[in-house]
Amino acid sequence: MQQHLSSARGDAFAAELYQRYAQEIFAYLRMHTPTREDAEDLLIDVFLAALEQKNFQNVPIERQRAYLWRVAQNKTVDLHRRLKRRQISPIEQVADALYFDEEQGPEQHAMRTERHALLRTHVQRLPELQRKLLYLRFVNGLRSAEIARILDKREGTVRMLLSRTLNTLRSIYEKHR
Repeated sequence: MQQHLSSARGDAFAAELYQRYAQEIFAYLRMHTPTREDAEDLLIDVFLAALEQKNFQNVPIERQRAYLWRVAQNKTVDLHRRLKRRQISPIEQVADALYFDEEQGPEQHAMRTERHALLRTHVQRLPELQRKLLYLRFVNGLRSAEIARILDKREGTVRMLLSRTLNTLRSIYEKHR
């Protein structure tokens, strides 16, 4: 009976952990992996890694989140290393590129696509830390304190790096417009 109660508590914790963080971590993984399936696989790996940690449910919530983010980042790096060994061209990337919003005319769609491509190119040229900062702040909507915990940096450092990154990106973007 005691083992059953412990198992039920563990299942409830796993469900709550997944409910709390899966969406934002999946968004990160989706943005950094070639296919949706890769992101889904890594998401499962991230949560399994957490659940395999002894007493993970006793860790403070902010540390749980930071741990999950670190594992997600590491799993993404591992995936890219594996993919470098075998070059692939996923069909989903082609499908995403062909997406067309029917409410826009072809000219507006082309201009928007061009602006996004230009911005994406400039963001990809930034150092990895700056890309991570932008992603965590603007895609996931995390605050500086949360980003600092995830990246193991001081909050003031994160704010300064974000400011510098945005200024750098703004000046690069303006030069190439």
